[in-house]
Amino acid sequence: MEINRATLDKIAHLARLEFDENEAAQMMKDMTEIVTWVEKLNEINTDGVEPLTSMSHEVNSLREDETEATLSREAALSQAPSKNEQFFRVPKVLE
Repeated sequence: MEINRATLDKIAHLARLEFDENEAAQMMKDMTEIVTWVEKLNEINTDGVEPLTSMSHEVNSLREDETEATLSREAALSQAPSKNEQFFRVPKVLE
């Protein structure tokens, strides 16, 4: 497949790229070579080959969520250097 100037301009617009005339000529040549190389993959017989969902054969080992005792609001606030009835008080960081 030959990459022409119209195709290059469309790709450049979508990718927000800008080329001068010399760069555009080189880019069309390079992109044509890339597409030609990728088209060779169509020659490979992939019958019976399962598609991959991941490149790794690792399996995530997940655990079940278990509820457990948590720190109560009162216990957490009891250790705070500055607090009001329900919240921690911290120094102002935004003007």
